[in-house]
Amino acid sequence: MTVERWRGFPVAQQLMMIANEMNRASKLQGPLDRDRLLGAYERVLALADLTIQANERRSLRRELLRWRDLIGALYVAAAADPDGHAAAFRVLLQFHPETWRQLTHVTGVAMLP
Repeated sequence: MTVERWRGFPVAQQLMMIANEMNRASKLQGPLDRDRLLGAYERVLALADLTIQANERRSLRRELLRWRDLIGALYVAAAADPDGHAAAFRVLLQFHPETWRQLTHVTGVAMLP
């Protein structure tokens, strides 16, 4: 996908597409799923890169670059880290009010309005 096409999506939708890949990766935390998990993280990183390139808001880009480092650490780790993955997933969803509403579905814990 090109940056120009990615730029056509609202920020919340961009973040939700990244979250979709994170959700897929959530289900691939077992030792036999390592190759598929790495593929999911590669897609997460690619979508994060597109989002960083497509947005002019410096604060969003800065936070996404920091968040991307978390995913990079998960990617190069010797084994899956379900707790680290869950924490990174929660952080991603807190970047935008529309994605923040999904925290309850991801964590199973009711969030305050």
